[in-house]
Amino acid sequence: MKRYLVHQAGKQRDFSTAACLTDFAFPWETTPVAPTEFRALWTQERLHFRFDCRDDDLVLGSGATEKERVLGSDRVEIFLTPDLGLNPYFCVEMAPSGDCYVYRARSYRQFDDAFAIAGLEVASKISDERSRYQVEGSLPLAALRELGVLKPGASEFFAGVYRAEFSKQADGGVHFGWMSWVDPKTPKPDFHVPGSFGVFELAE
Repeated sequence: MKRYLVHQAGKQRDFSTAACLTDFAFPWETTPVAPTEFRALWTQERLHFRFDCRDDDLVLGSGATEKERVLGSDRVEIFLTPDLGLNPYFCVEMAPSGDCYVYRARSYRQFDDAFAIAGLEVASKISDERSRYQVEGSLPLAALRELGVLKPGASEFFAGVYRAEFSKQADGGVHFGWMSWVDPKTPKPDFHVPGSFGVFELAE
């Protein structure tokens, strides 16, 4: 199982000291991988994370609700679970616009949109030339413990990190591309399976 080492943050919480995860892939197509970087750090109180994405064809969704706007957008995602039975698991999907769709789920694809993670913070920004975007956020470790993701005394937990990379087509439609840190080995795009998760380890 793939692992990512989350270093402890210093006083300044400098993401340049974090391990840089770049081995995202398009498991279901031969399209060249869109450059994507993920970094995470932890403090005694919170798990901090940041995505840096190159995107020369930014797609931003529209709609009356955050959920609609997020699902129609290029975005990055983090899934967390207490165990690989995925009953339950917790999902945070974040668009470059700053919209965020958070939900709890149970296998298979039973979504609870009324769910919220207490203390979740997310901010995003798009470069002036609209060729890059960055999403930064944090989660209280207390919330991860309350959800059962981070077990008492444990320093490891199951997590998946993903990117939805959309592109505009000549006919006005949108191609939906799906990138994952861990290849779930499914016949069609699907992040909502145990095989898409790896392990995050909180390191001193």
